[in-house]
Amino acid sequence: MQGEQRARTIFLVLWTLITAVKLVVAARLPLFVDEAFYWQEGQHLAAAYSDLPGLTAWLARLGVEMGGQHVLALRLPFLAIGALLPWLVSRTATRWFGAVAGWQAGSLTLLMPLSATLGMLAVPDVPMALAAVLCLDAGARLLRTVDAAAAVKLALGLMIGALSHYRFIGVIVVGFIVLLLLPQGRRTLRDPRVWVALAVGVMAWLPLLAWNADNQDAGLKFQVVDRHPWAFQWSGLWFLVIQPMLVTPILCIAMWKVALAGTRSGGGARAQWRYFGLVGAVSTLAIFALGFFTDVERISFHWPLPGYLALLVAVPVVLNGWPRWLRRTGWWLAGTGLALAFGYYLMASTPSLREQLAGYKYYPRNFAGWAPLAHAVRDELAAMPPGTRVLAGNFKVGAELGFQLDDPRIDVLRHPLNDKHGRTAQLGLWGLLHEGQRDAPMLLVLSPSDQRYRDLLEQYHDVCAQVGPLPPPRVVSQDHGFQRFLLFRLPAARAEGPCVTPAMAWFDTPQSDAVVGDSVEIRGWAFKDGVGLSRVDVLLDGRPATTAVYGRPYDVTGFWKISNDPQHPNVGFDAKVDTRGLAPGRHWLGLVLHGNDGSVETWQEQPLVVPER
Repeated sequence: MQGEQRARTIFLVLWTLITAVKLVVAARLPLFVDEAFYWQEGQHLAAAYSDLPGLTAWLARLGVEMGGQHVLALRLPFLAIGALLPWLVSRTATRWFGAVAGWQAGSLTLLMPLSATLGMLAVPDVPMALAAVLCLDAGARLLRTVDAAAAVKLALGLMIGALSHYRFIGVIVVGFIVLLLLPQGRRTLRDPRVWVALAVGVMAWLPLLAWNADNQDAGLKFQVVDRHPWAFQWSGLWFLVIQPMLVTPILCIAMWKVALAGTRSGGGARAQWRYFGLVGAVSTLAIFALGFFTDVERISFHWPLPGYLALLVAVPVVLNGWPRWLRRTGWWLAGTGLALAFGYYLMASTPSLREQLAGYKYYPRNFAGWAPLAHAVRDELAAMPPGTRVLAGNFKVGAELGFQLDDPRIDVLRHPLNDKHGRTAQLGLWGLLHEGQRDAPMLLVLSPSDQRYRDLLEQYHDVCAQVGPLPPPRVVSQDHGFQRFLLFRLPAARAEGPCVTPAMAWFDTPQSDAVVGDSVEIRGWAFKDGVGLSRVDVLLDGRPATTAVYGRPYDVTGFWKISNDPQHPNVGFDAKVDTRGLAPGRHWLGLVLHGNDGSVETWQEQPLVVPER
């Protein structure tokens, strides 16, 4: 009893503290771009959408209807589900392995970074995890005896999963395979009540199937075909490397011991032990194998979570058989991993801290700059004729601005990102895909940070083809320009003439994070299609440092073949900046590009390092 009381107290303390921290972080963290689109889908209620079944959008709509237009309100239903999950895992583990192991399984769910942070973002993995745990618990109960309560729970889990994500099909397949592998599972599948539950689960897929039938299978093609290369890629190894870090190493070893133990036969509770182990093993191994063939460009580290939750149910039994020092190390490592995960989200939610990540691989750009952009958009709209509408360059800008401005009907230009993320069909159904024609002024908002630099000029020319030559932009720059937006006041009548684009530039020297001496030599190129540049100013830490000599011969048209800057090939610049007055440490080198059309554009900054003298 004393061990049970201690385990229960630890769980309750952890649950209270971690839930409180999640609420604080969720209230501060700007919307991730996918969350913003789910909000937009929730403002256009439907049974299913191009990228997902309906549940995520419905929950997002429920949140803002209850709490208003605020990020915390949007996330509240997801936070509630995330707070419920440790209790469900704990209850499942208690049923089969005792109260102490049950409370410990709940505590580990609260500490493992992948499950602990669940709910802070309004994403479909939250209800899908709930569905997986419900099905897991129902399956374990059905192995012992088939009854109405377990069948109803299975049906409920299958329904929630079907309404959450296409990926839940994998959870169903894994569960079915495991039941076939177990003698008790094969007996369970002979009961008609189980098949009634399965039939209810199948019915929940009908809205998604109907949407695809009405839209040339656009959603199914995107999820299964378009987004995946389906060719072997060695980069899939990173998936295997990062997973032990995300679940913490010792906990990862314990979960794999559960998986291995699941391959051993036995009677009594051993059937449930094998069930949890096999569900986790088959699920995670399948995802690890698919990682070599599927999409590696977008976030996928959370895919194995349903399998990990199955393994966590039995992990306390493994841990309790280890030496005390190893158990404690495992618990402390899990807590450290959670602290690091929360630290990352806190950094992403704090502008002064987020700025420190600029230039690094893990800079959270999709969280950055939306509130300042909305402020600038409001300013521009106030200075334009009444009734001026916003025109977004891609779905990310349209959704994020839509949430900030409480306008779910912002028009969006055609853009490769809309296709890449499976949102083009949905925008078309809403009538928000804009072809560029207009009979009134519009405020065009582009996000060049969303484009690979080598493709940026081509994208600018594509925008020109849709809306005409671009007027001088207003630049909204965040975090040293690693998140940049360009705002253009488009006149009612389309302008004629050659394509005019925003300026482009590049530093040849110094390299990023170069260590400099008493001065730094700066060389590079810059151009502006359609009109050319008149001047290039150099900034150091955001302050004017010097004016570069601009117009040196530098032919870049070998790469930028479509460029129509009239000053080619004389687009090179060079300058020299004295750094003796700078304190040791990291500093930022920037450019201000002055166009012959009167435009003034700040360019993305580049870090340099002044050493100790």
